[in-house]
Amino acid sequence: MERPIVVSGGTTTIPIASVANGLPGRYAMALYDFAAERWLLDDVLDHAAALRRLIAESPALRAVLTNRTLDIAVSTKALEAVLTAQGFGWVIRNFVGVIARNRRLSRLADILDAVAAIAAARRGETVAEIASAQPLTDLQRIQIQARLAEAGYSKVTIQERVDAALLGGLVVRVGARLYDASLNSRLTRLHHAMKGAA
Repeated sequence: MERPIVVSGGTTTIPIASVANGLPGRYAMALYDFAAERWLLDDVLDHAAALRRLIAESPALRAVLTNRTLDIAVSTKALEAVLTAQGFGWVIRNFVGVIARNRRLSRLADILDAVAAIAAARRGETVAEIASAQPLTDLQRIQIQARLAEAGYSKVTIQERVDAALLGGLVVRVGARLYDASLNSRLTRLHHAMKGAA
């Protein structure tokens, strides 16, 4: 039986089994177990997190991952070249190759998020999912970590994604709690307030 994670500062518990559900979770669990069995877990987790950041920061890479019209052999070779040039290890390169051959590249970011969630669950950490209109800077990451610590989340793993539809600001989800400070959300509230005043 999987041990639950107790989220500091709250009462939410998340069993590791629930993190590993679905397609992203199954791939993520396979990578996690493969790396753990070979004593490569620290390196693989670092590389998985670095690849997730690269996807978040590179519109061109996201375009390749989501373009279903590209030939699998071509996209696999292109990704292999990018990962090699960026210094990613053989485990991540082979893992991405498997995902590409299985036609799951569009889910790579979700799979890497699931890897981070499984690792956080094993360490007893909370996962904070952060969506922003632009990639976060290092300073913003530090400020977010500090704010989360102030809110009682001392052990937090941040998962980032870029969502241009937000226009600006952030949307932060920690467990069941959602904090929406996006410009899109503010404009929607203003629109509803103006309709109510009319």
